[in-house]
Amino acid sequence: MSYTGDVQVGGRPDVRELPGLTVTKVAVGPYDNNAYLLRCAVTGEQLLVDAANEPARLLELIGDGPLGGVVTTHRHQDHWEALSPVVQATGAPVSAHPFDAESLPEPVTAPLEHGDRVRVGEAELEVIHLRGHTPGSIALLYDAGGRLADTPHLFTGDSLFPGGVGNTWGDPALFAQLLSDVEERVFARLPDATWFYPGHGKDSTLGKERPSLPEWRERGW
Repeated sequence: MSYTGDVQVGGRPDVRELPGLTVTKVAVGPYDNNAYLLRCAVTGEQLLVDAANEPARLLELIGDGPLGGVVTTHRHQDHWEALSPVVQATGAPVSAHPFDAESLPEPVTAPLEHGDRVRVGEAELEVIHLRGHTPGSIALLYDAGGRLADTPHLFTGDSLFPGGVGNTWGDPALFAQLLSDVEERVFARLPDATWFYPGHGKDSTLGKERPSLPEWRERGW
């Protein structure tokens, strides 16, 4: 079956096979959070992006395969409700941007800055710092070492959704910062075929969203 990215809380995860990496998307918790389990196709090592909720379900997905780490895309509680149970069960190190680290219930032992690399076995993702939704919000970019340079994959947390950027609570300065980062660090750099995976809801592509950038700036959210 082909991947759609359309998952529901209590429903089946959706699985996508990429060169070098398997992506498993699942929706969890009362806020319909997305969690993503990434698995290296060569070594079997795994990385969890946002241990959002339902730790038993996440641990079932992880199974017996080694969990090399948990990346928290930002500090909001709905994205880390399951972090402590997952870390306690697996011993996996926790990664997040230093600006958001103090808000997490587990110590961040592998801090991530803009431009850093996150390894999952033999696969590697690039950290993109997108300021505004929170000071330390990050996205993770995967292009399979250049093999997917024309069709990369981006995990955006709550910084970018189909239809707009993340919530900045009516603060014009935060909105301007987030939209500028998204425009400069994502849209200006990556091709239209880039598939992105947000922290809630359905996926999209940059090409689908790009024509709306002027509208987003005009409306202010």
